[in-house]
Amino acid sequence: MVTLLMIGLAGIALLLVLVLAVKMQPFVALLLASLFVALVAGLPVSELTKTVEEGLGGSLGHIALIVSLGAMIGKIIDESGGAGALARAMLTRFGDKRVPLALTIAGFLVGIPVFFEVGVIMLMPLAYAVARRGSPLLPIALPMCIAILIVHALLPPHPGAVAIAGLLGADLGRMLAFGLPIAAATAVVARFAAKLLARGDFAMSEDIREQVIGEHHVPAPASEAQDPPLGTVLALILAPILMILASTAAGLALPKGSPALPVFQFFGIPFVALLTDVLLCAWLLGLRRGWTRSQVGEVLAAAIPGVSIVIMITGGGAIFAKVLVVTGIGGAVADLLRSTGLPIFLLAFLLTMLIRAVQGPTTVALMTVGGILAAYTHDAGLDANHLALLCLAMGCGGIAFSHVNDAGFWIVTRLLGLNVRDGLRTWTVVSTVAGLAGFCFTAALWLIL
Repeated sequence: MVTLLMIGLAGIALLLVLVLAVKMQPFVALLLASLFVALVAGLPVSELTKTVEEGLGGSLGHIALIVSLGAMIGKIIDESGGAGALARAMLTRFGDKRVPLALTIAGFLVGIPVFFEVGVIMLMPLAYAVARRGSPLLPIALPMCIAILIVHALLPPHPGAVAIAGLLGADLGRMLAFGLPIAAATAVVARFAAKLLARGDFAMSEDIREQVIGEHHVPAPASEAQDPPLGTVLALILAPILMILASTAAGLALPKGSPALPVFQFFGIPFVALLTDVLLCAWLLGLRRGWTRSQVGEVLAAAIPGVSIVIMITGGGAIFAKVLVVTGIGGAVADLLRSTGLPIFLLAFLLTMLIRAVQGPTTVALMTVGGILAAYTHDAGLDANHLALLCLAMGCGGIAFSHVNDAGFWIVTRLLGLNVRDGLRTWTVVSTVAGLAGFCFTAALWLIL
């Protein structure tokens, strides 16, 4: 057992060295670390190809469809002006005095169908526009950015959440049912933390100052006359979530012989719900508003390159997780974790937060810990509710400690005009507060259920 644990630690250490010191692309680093662990642990070479293919295929069969379809929805909403329409509507309805709240809600909603980095880049020009009216940039934009990160780490169809659900056998509908209120409550706490942190004295870089108050500001957003209807945008963002939740609710409320149950179950299959929403987006935001079929096809195709590397990194994490299981390392770790006496949801949170702090990207941290905990959770006999909450606890760990080894840290600090010191004082602290708050809400639900 000790030998297997040492091999597992050596594999994780190698992964961290390759990613952090060598600056190797994460998918390649995960593949090399997987091969190292497999060979040192004594996995027969004849079994190596099968193990890698099963790890990659089993993961991507679950993840690739959901992530790709989610990216298509986000791309159409972005290209049609829907994201900007939503944010501007929030600003109009909430008024100047509640601008940070309006942009936080906009970030939360826009963050559901789009990845973190994309959501920040999409909405930051609106924060600049508000700042040009005389408001400080940091108190406006910091809560918005953290809301996008919270959704990215906790909710499907984002790759980390989908990946660990597949690894641990959690139901995505339950993850959404619990994750939405947890994410919303966490965003509220994070907003107040961001408001307090943004009161300090921070020097804005000159180029961002010019964008906010100078002559060379970012292009003005499209006119509201060109925006798609707000109700349509909101309905399209929420439609797949509601279909998945309706399926989960129908499974609990309807008798097994009910003729309506298969209908709910069909449209509640995650990729069916997302595919339905892609078609609705293509019609309502594209064809009905004057796009040609070729334009719709081009927008859908443009969504794929941006997520392909995310899908492959997730697949690399699944290979690493499979190797840990096949070699017996996962079982050895499970035995060690049982001996600590700590609750499994606390272990899941702490391990994810630790890996996230050391290596950076949320998705890789979730995949790594998912592989470590897979054997433990399968033996623990958790029910469907607690499996979903366990995945959410890991997601909370993936929110915390965003710092210099995380690409998101550099995107946020660059767009806010912060230096590294100020970024650590603001973004890193508020991301950690959000992770801890989210875990507290998850733990409360865990105990109640």
